[in-house]
This record gives sequence, structure tokens and C-alpha cells, in this order.
Amino acid sequence: MVQRVYRQIRTIDPEAKVTIATSKKQVSAIRNQLGEDVGISVEPCRRDTFPAIALATAYLSDVQQVDSEETVVVCPVDPYVGADYFQALKALAEQAAKEEANLVLIGMEPSYPSEKYGYIIPESTDNISSVSEFKEKPDVKTAEEYIVQGALWNGGVFAYKMKYMLDKAHELIDFTDYQDLFTKYDTLDRISFDYAVVEKEERIQVMRFGGEWKDLGTWNTLTEAMEENCVGDAVMNDRCRNVHILNELSVPVLAMGLQDVVISASPEGILVSDKEQSSYIKPFVDRISQHVMFAEKSWGSFRVLDVEEESLTIKVTLNDGHRMNYHSHRNRDEVWVVVSGQGYTVVDGMEQKVHAGDVITMEAGCRHTVIAETELKLIEVQLGREISVHDKQKFPLE
Repeated sequence: MVQRVYRQIRTIDPEAKVTIATSKKQVSAIRNQLGEDVGISVEPCRRDTFPAIALATAYLSDVQQVDSEETVVVCPVDPYVGADYFQALKALAEQAAKEEANLVLIGMEPSYPSEKYGYIIPESTDNISSVSEFKEKPDVKTAEEYIVQGALWNGGVFAYKMKYMLDKAHELIDFTDYQDLFTKYDTLDRISFDYAVVEKEERIQVMRFGGEWKDLGTWNTLTEAMEENCVGDAVMNDRCRNVHILNELSVPVLAMGLQDVVISASPEGILVSDKEQSSYIKPFVDRISQHVMFAEKSWGSFRVLDVEEESLTIKVTLNDGHRMNYHSHRNRDEVWVVVSGQGYTVVDGMEQKVHAGDVITMEAGCRHTVIAETELKLIEVQLGREISVHDKQKFPLE
């Protein structure tokens, strides 16, 4: 999703300065997918959308040195949209630059009475209008009444002048600069941008958007945009109706006689859900705590194959021309078995060419890295009583 939205933004505006607000665990994947040119505002922990936007704005100001008179457009990465949406974002920025309002929102013209979105009630039917009021996510009957009143879906897209948001952040949070805000981020109250700012702002406008817009933030809406019912190794019989399967595992998934169901199988877990019920997944997922089973890194990716009490087996893929950090572990030994590709390892300063079939062993405390000359795949076995992601010390590679 982030690749698609980034590509679409740069197609409409090649000079656009893009910054992504995200958690630390996503940074390596974003660097892997988008490269080093994109800015990243790292949220130390989850504190909802207002703290995240305040932190990102401070990042733009203090780290990226963006002028306070510049206009910022905030948009999620999960809509399914065409080029006209990104043209609308440019128009949104231009409207915010006029300073007729402190905030300018995009309101999506609703195609049906949805319970999934909040609603914006504009004062007029003009393309750009002042906002009369905001409505919370309603039931279907109430949503129908809102639409009769000319209500628009609130898609979480808005623009503001940098100086406005910096002032608002300082008004609601006690901090001096970006680094200070980053340091105390875990002490901030959890609050959404809508509650903290939008619904209290008097100088606010909405711009209508009537083009294609689908929020892919739930499994139900994501499957609506899928061209095929099965992705990955999956089979369903002819009694299945409106079933979608996304399988990232190396074992087949078989579905029989199901209706209105989504099945998602990945190293992180397996979901089998009625499509409507899949929108309510969050509180259940929040209860689940487990070892990270797959991750993209700036140098490639890894997938956990097996977890034992005193061992961890991982399949590692390094992209050609990339390498791991030069590092050591205090509490575990490691063994690398090269599956395919070629490159070289550095173990305690000694270089060695490697290719398929080679085995490299590293005792605890020894410094090591691997550099890929082509795409390099290897099996890594970690051995020890205290295997932890925190047991890692990095060193410069001379």
C-alpha cells in the first residue's frame, strides 16, 4: 500500500517531499521498499493520531527544516484511489495555503450509508464549504439520514499550514522541540486528531471529492479491490460464495462450502472470519503476543522457520549488493548455511567468499556479517539459552 501511494504522489508531483509517520518496526521495511529519499517520523510507541501528527510536524520543522509557512497534507496509506484523488490533494494544499481556514478536509461523497466512517456535515453544497458539524460513526439508518442532509464521509485527509499545527501542538503538549517531544512521547495521552483538534476548530473547511475512493483498512474492503479470489497456494470448491483467500505460507489452504468469508494465512497467524465481522479484529489482535515470524529489513528479509527452547532457525534473504550490520552476540552461537547465491562473510575481520553449500560457524562474542554479491539465501541457526533480539552489539566495518 505504501509503495502504491508513494508512487502515485510522485507521479502527480515529482518534487513532492514525502514523510511517513510510522512505528520503529516498520522503518526497515519502508527503507527496503522506498529507498533512502523518503522522510520517516518514528513513533516510539502508539499514542493515536494527534500525538503522531504533532511529532511528524515537529520532525518536519526541526529535522527536515521545512519552513513554517509551508502547507502540509496528511493522508493515510490505505485508500484505493486513482490519479484524480492525488490531483485533489494538490488542490487541497492550495486551498489551505489561502488561509481562509486553519484546517481544510477532504470529504468523500458517500456511495452508500456506511457504518464504518464518521460524517462531515457541510454548510453548503459548494465544492468548498465551511463545516457545520461532525457526526460519529452511525448505524445504517442514521447514516441514511446524514446522507439526505448532504453529509460526506470523513476519510482522514486534511491540510494545514505548518505554523498552525506547531502552535496547536505546543498549546496541547508541553515540549520544547522535536527531540524533547520524541523523548517524552510515551507519557502523552492517547487521543485522536479528530477529538483533539478537528472537532474543536472553528475555522475549518471541507472540499468535496467524488472520485473513486475505497478505504482498504479492513479485510472486507481489501477483498473488494482484489482482482482474484485466491492469492498464494489456495483452492476452494464450487460451493464457496464470496470467499477470498490470501496465503503467504508454503502449505496449501483449502476452503469448502463457505460464504462471505476471508481467510488470511501468514507467518504471523491465521485469520478465518466472516467478512463483516473482520472489521472488528483489532481488540482480539491486541491480545496476541508472539515472536516476530517475518520481517523486512533494509538489506532484505527473514522468516522464522522453527522456535525451540534453546534454538531459533531462520531463513534469511539478502538483496544483491546489501549486507547485515557488522555485529556480535553475547549469549548465543550462530551457524549459517548458504542455500543459494554468492557473496562473502567477514568474521572477526577475516573475509571469506561463500556460495551454495558453505557452512559458517560463529561463537558467542565473535563479530560477523555477510555481504551479498547476488541475491543470497541462507539458513541461520541461533543456539543458546538466552536468545533475544536485544542481544546484539553493532560495530563499524573497516
